[in-house]
Amino acid sequence: MSVNTQQSGKTWPYRLLKLRAITALVFGRREQAEQIFDEMLRRWPQDSYALASRAHLRSQRGARAQAIADLQALVALAPQRSAGDWFNLAYLLEAESRLEEAEAAFRHAVALDAKLDRAWYGLGLCLIRMQRFEEALAALKRNTELQPMSPYGWYQLARVHVDRQEPDEARRIIAHLKGFEPKVAAQLERETGLLA
Repeated sequence: MSVNTQQSGKTWPYRLLKLRAITALVFGRREQAEQIFDEMLRRWPQDSYALASRAHLRSQRGARAQAIADLQALVALAPQRSAGDWFNLAYLLEAESRLEEAEAAFRHAVALDAKLDRAWYGLGLCLIRMQRFEEALAALKRNTELQPMSPYGWYQLARVHVDRQEPDEARRIIAHLKGFEPKVAAQLERETGLLA
């Protein structure tokens, strides 16, 4: 049997299951959709779509360990497929305080897509939790370069400067934030006692 014949034999059953899963999701039947993804993965264990979809559903219902396992299988299957896959894995690992693994996954995400601002932000948060402030500064600076109008990176950047006993740098960031996010700037002033 040729490869094309084998693939065409998979096509209709696969498409039907995928359509059933999408329909279940449209009608809010997440448990049913997850069961369909289970069936797809029993039949096609290396299916990226089913792995990513099931991981998402598992994450939503709080089954982080299972979602992490699916995402680990996904990135092992296709390490260069998507920076987003690595980000999703890193995000869940960080939430589970598996910081070294999270750092590695965030770094893989930014290696695949250097403009993935949320991965730079996540990497910065992860490094802060590991008290590696110098590296956190670099990651958060990259995040603020990519998302200059988002206050989140700037807020964390100011906090790192405070932790490093660099009040002048923190004041500079607070002053910058006053130009477009005065509430965040005021929050930083209250939390740090620093006035811009």
